[in-house]
Amino acid sequence: MKKKEVGQEKMMLEGSRAIALVIGNIKPDVVSAYPITPQTHIVEDLAKMKSDGEADFEYLRAESEFAAASIVLGASAAGARVYSATSSQGLLLMSEVVHNIAGMRLPIVMTCANRAISAPINIWNDHSDVMSIKDAGFIQLFASDSQEAVNQHVLAYKIAEKMNIPVMINVDGFVLTHSYEPVIIPSRAKIKKFLPDYKPAAGTYLDPKNPMTFGAFFPPAYYMATRQALHEDMLSCLALIKKEYAAMNKTLGFSGQDNGLVEYYGPKNPKTIIIALGSVNGTITETIKDKKYSGQIGLLKIKTYRPFPRDEVKKMLSRAKNIAVIDRSISFGQAGPLYNDVVEAMKNSGVNIKNYIVGLGGRDVTGKIIEKIIADAEKKNEYLKFYA
Repeated sequence: MKKKEVGQEKMMLEGSRAIALVIGNIKPDVVSAYPITPQTHIVEDLAKMKSDGEADFEYLRAESEFAAASIVLGASAAGARVYSATSSQGLLLMSEVVHNIAGMRLPIVMTCANRAISAPINIWNDHSDVMSIKDAGFIQLFASDSQEAVNQHVLAYKIAEKMNIPVMINVDGFVLTHSYEPVIIPSRAKIKKFLPDYKPAAGTYLDPKNPMTFGAFFPPAYYMATRQALHEDMLSCLALIKKEYAAMNKTLGFSGQDNGLVEYYGPKNPKTIIIALGSVNGTITETIKDKKYSGQIGLLKIKTYRPFPRDEVKKMLSRAKNIAVIDRSISFGQAGPLYNDVVEAMKNSGVNIKNYIVGLGGRDVTGKIIEKIIADAEKKNEYLKFYA
């Protein structure tokens, strides 16, 4: 006997459980994944839903992350709504297929429970896994908390299926996946109002009655055009994300002052703005609430990292004299990936931009570290620092 559908009441949930529940209400046709810490609870819960008769998707066990990605690629090419999840070395093993998914313009949605990559072996959170494939052609969303992660999964399917571009939702491993927060899971009925059942258009999926080719051989005369088209379509998603994010909030009954791309917290004209991805935004928010920072410090959360919301970032950061970019990964020999994007967006602005590498391999990012960053941000010294 099926249990009562979960939806709309606020519940205290582990982040992984919240993601599994919203995926259950989205109703994919096919789920395939290989367990890897700290993603495991998501796919375990989905497997249990299937075995308990609470879900009617096909759950296909895979022998590796490469196989899981290949399974959802094939199912999506055949016209199914699909889901997968991974982390760290699992994402690296998937990387060949990840690039193929984007190049074949398949609307796959995947969760990455962000975790450091080896060597040395580490199972804790940073962003080095997803930054290794940031330019693969996936839309990249980052959640600061579990509610944001839940909502971004609903939004992801709408954007992916409208644009035929895959979407990856990034949630910080352990920090979000294994911690408990009050979360509202949108009901199936409400989700369906915003995200109808998936019915791909004829000619966009494999059909013996209407044969077509995915991933064909393209010589130089044609290959470049496909990359340009994907790039231009990715950029057009910026406006679509804003539009669909507002529609989703209205339909699902959520409120918010942000636009789905970025979210600003702080005074109108701050001296310094901190910019960051993921759960560290919670620590930053609590730190800058201290009255000693009143009117001085702002926070710009990046929710959509790819496509990079360049104009939104430039507009918001131009309010400040100093910008402190916090990265939880490093582009060896250069700087943090987010810093590189911010510098490009703010070129010739005259703003003092500095990069702070924190939290690698799960190292705690405390309020005291944020305070040190705030104190250092206005100094005219080296642009890159590791803080621990």
